[in-house]
Amino acid sequence: MAGSTHTPNGIGHFDVAGPDIAPLQHFYETVFGWEVVVRGPGYAQVHTPGAAVDGALVEAPEAALTVGIVVADLDRVLDAAVRSGGAVVMPKTDNGFVVKGQVADPAGNRVTLIQA
Repeated sequence: MAGSTHTPNGIGHFDVAGPDIAPLQHFYETVFGWEVVVRGPGYAQVHTPGAAVDGALVEAPEAALTVGIVVADLDRVLDAAVRSGGAVVMPKTDNGFVVKGQVADPAGNRVTLIQA
């Protein structure tokens, strides 16, 4: 997200997960006209129209829709999530493209946190 113009605390990304990317690709391209670009096994970038948020299709055993929130201070937000009744499900991780973490809210919904 280096050079990103995303607003801190705003949605900056989404992931749609499922056990097979091909039917997800067909669905989102056909229903919404989104551009899906396969980038490797188990991962495809999703480009939505105009200035809308882009995302990804990811291979995972269970279906899920996860939003990514851009944050100015990832460590602070991970701590705040725990203090507010949530849990860290993925600690701060640098994957070479972005620095991110993931929390679950008190109901168990997962939110990815992306360092601005």
